[in-house]
Amino acid sequence: MIKYLRHFWLAYPFLALKIFIYYWQTDRLDMMNVYEVPVLTVLFLFGLFELCSMGRGKASRWIFYIIYTIVTVLMFADAAYSSYFGKYISVNQIYQITSFGQIAGDGNVIGAAVSPGCLLTLIDYPFVLYFYRLRQKTGEKLSAMSMRKFVPYVLAHGLLLVIMICAWFYYGFNPYNLRSVQKVNHIEFFTYHTNDILVNVVGKIQRGDVDKDAILNTMEEIVPKSSGDDYKGVAEGKNLILIQTESFNDFVIGAEYNGQELTPNLNALLQEDTFYFNHFYSTTGVGNTSDAEFAALNGLYPNDERECYRLYVDNTFQGLPWILRDAGYGAYAFHGYVKTFWNRDEAYKTQGFEHFYSQEELDMTEISGFGLTDKEMFRQAVDILKEKEQPFFSFMITLTNHIPYELDPSLATLELKDSDKGSTFGNYLQTIRYTDEAFGKLIQYLKDAGLYDNTMIVIYGDHQGMNMETPAVKSKMSAFLGREYNFDEMLKVPLIIHIPGLGEAKTIGTVGGEVDIMPTIANLMNVDPGQPFVFGHDLLNADEGFVAQISYIGKGSFIAGDNAMIFGIGKDGTVESGSAWNLLTGQRMNVNVNLCQQYSDRATALIDTCKEVLDYNLIADYVTH
Repeated sequence: MIKYLRHFWLAYPFLALKIFIYYWQTDRLDMMNVYEVPVLTVLFLFGLFELCSMGRGKASRWIFYIIYTIVTVLMFADAAYSSYFGKYISVNQIYQITSFGQIAGDGNVIGAAVSPGCLLTLIDYPFVLYFYRLRQKTGEKLSAMSMRKFVPYVLAHGLLLVIMICAWFYYGFNPYNLRSVQKVNHIEFFTYHTNDILVNVVGKIQRGDVDKDAILNTMEEIVPKSSGDDYKGVAEGKNLILIQTESFNDFVIGAEYNGQELTPNLNALLQEDTFYFNHFYSTTGVGNTSDAEFAALNGLYPNDERECYRLYVDNTFQGLPWILRDAGYGAYAFHGYVKTFWNRDEAYKTQGFEHFYSQEELDMTEISGFGLTDKEMFRQAVDILKEKEQPFFSFMITLTNHIPYELDPSLATLELKDSDKGSTFGNYLQTIRYTDEAFGKLIQYLKDAGLYDNTMIVIYGDHQGMNMETPAVKSKMSAFLGREYNFDEMLKVPLIIHIPGLGEAKTIGTVGGEVDIMPTIANLMNVDPGQPFVFGHDLLNADEGFVAQISYIGKGSFIAGDNAMIFGIGKDGTVESGSAWNLLTGQRMNVNVNLCQQYSDRATALIDTCKEVLDYNLIADYVTH
């Protein structure tokens, strides 16, 4: 066995294995009908091994070690990121992680969310480095041979280098803007990351001016519209409590498990004085929870670059905190975790909050999972608010139902089946039940403080809690729902607007997303944003329902109410390879390529146009703070 390990050519099976594992772990094997993908990766990886081995001495050896280490780490990062978000990692997310340890400091989340199979992308690493050293020694022997043998050797490697450069230019840069090349750029490792650097690094450096009038004209065409003034001002002058509920999927509302209501308190709330939107969807970017806040507060889409609370921390905004402060409200935020998480301590200043009550100021009387329990956060928040001058706007973010859904056993009240105990699914339902109990406590706290009758309570979920990319989760969820668990259910979160004294309870099926929360609340409270850059619309008077998607399902995906359809762009970036589901039945639909292409282009334009507004800080032209 030892003697066989002395042959450098054994590196090639390991390199091929690395490529197979990478595309297997990133779930791209089913797209390998795009023949260029494996061929290109083999060419680049084998070429890297061969060309670097031509050099002699330590310098060339360390160059290869460094490059191959970067490639290996990046492949591992792609596999890990793809196992949760369904797409490759970008330089923006790499910077996001390394700049302030957002994920690095959260090992429990990584363990619960990332597939351990991604570690297989590292299996070849020590072997390839060893065989490279053998190959380099062989190269040194060749260089000492006669010119008759050495010249063909150099020419062959020179030809390989030319082919690599041509392929890299053609696919990485796509000079003719070919759709087939775009497909490769979405799948193939080297060309994807080349294009990513070109767009997100070089593109920023070369960014020029923006045409504000052109942006406004584009918005007029693509932003969904609302007409009429139903319910305008029904909550005017009331306090507002806006609650972002961590990892809260809509499927739990009204559902039973093992003979028990999962959300009895919210179910009761829906019976009177409440609007319930049952086709409401998360519109998060790569900032996940923080981007859900950003969209809800401002009526703006986040993007796939970085978390908006850091990327645009110095921008001028005119979202709910500022709008209501202009109307005479106080504006306060509450969260039972550290204030620096997601850069909230800095971002909330430009968002317009007068004070942010975080773990540093709240009493950590009861801790479960990440921080202060939801019941205690609600209790302490109401104690603070009852001393404030009315009217006030309070933004609250729950925490107990955060992945990995670890609830102190003394707080658990849901009786789980034996088969679900210890599973992510079972733990999730347990924390869901706890958070629902916290909502029941909140209503009672508000009544005891004399605030309930004069307060509108808006509750929404930030993003999914059960990720379909995790096989064990998908299996449990499909069994629970009685049908395949897919994006149509995964991305759906609840929106509940409770207005004491409204006099009716109504379920509204209009498709909407977090980007629509601000304009909907603005109508109910009869306030005006005072600036035109609002990408959502009032769901109570909507002419249509349309939401663009970014995370988990891919930019270019959308949810269209007129066609009762959710569409997920193909992982190669094309509509042709995408998938569609019926929002009413959950069944797969045939993809109407022409229609879906129009909607997909509209969804992409919404994200890109909103990004231009944010990149150039255009809201500052209309307001100053």
